[in-house]
Amino acid sequence: MPIIFDHVTYTYAPETAYKKVALNDVSFEVKEGEFLAVVGHTGSGKSTMVQHMNGLEKATEGHVYFHGQDIYDKDFDMKELRTRVGMVFQYPEHQLFETTVLADVCFGPLNQGLEKKEATARAYEALLMTGMKEEQFLLSPFELSGGQKRRVAIAGVLAMKPEVIILDEPTAGLDPKGRDDILDMLKEMHEKTGNTVVLVSHSMEDVATYADRMIVMNKGQVFCQGTPKEVFAHADELSKIGLGAPSVSLLMDDLKASGMNVETGAITVEEAKDAILKMLNKNV
Repeated sequence: MPIIFDHVTYTYAPETAYKKVALNDVSFEVKEGEFLAVVGHTGSGKSTMVQHMNGLEKATEGHVYFHGQDIYDKDFDMKELRTRVGMVFQYPEHQLFETTVLADVCFGPLNQGLEKKEATARAYEALLMTGMKEEQFLLSPFELSGGQKRRVAIAGVLAMKPEVIILDEPTAGLDPKGRDDILDMLKEMHEKTGNTVVLVSHSMEDVATYADRMIVMNKGQVFCQGTPKEVFAHADELSKIGLGAPSVSLLMDDLKASGMNVETGAITVEEAKDAILKMLNKNV
């Protein structure tokens, strides 16, 4: 397993009046090559949790392992960890600063110690992978749309060739088309590279469509985990912690309750379409 959390607890401002337990005895594994979604309401601990994956935060108690090595060991190379586990923060376009798109994406590989020629080659590859066009490479990042800036920021992490890429709400603030474009790009990238992807999201629809597995956080603890179908089968329990099943799943339940002989359990639009067509064909 690339990443293992072993009874991790994290407390903000310990021994002060502002003490807050953000993670409480959290244990789970991130499997190699999976597309994992981490969901939960605001304050559930999901962002704090993923910041432990590449050592940006250090556990108050417990251990985090990367490929079997405790990242808190004295001889552990934290710089290498942050190269191999890349992080894309919310609104990453706010971190763009270079004069051109290409120069911005080159920044990470150059910081890794690569020669300019190799860093440029990696930047080209990453930008093309994220759907940017070559004629945009020499533009200022600030001439781009919000969705394009987001792609450039993601390319900056991909250019460092991480084994694991963590994305904290990568579609925040984008319109529906921009959101779908970014998520489709991430899914295609995942399928091409085989990298492990960890997606932090509050959108049940996005998780249902793109994730192989999901972890639900609540009050700093793992509430449940499993495939989207397994987790969304417990819609009543999710609603008690302020989360819900995808809208299409609720729609299918309503159709069933209204007397239509339709199979429930669909969590994506495609699955719902197939279930409705199956019902209609039976009635022909």
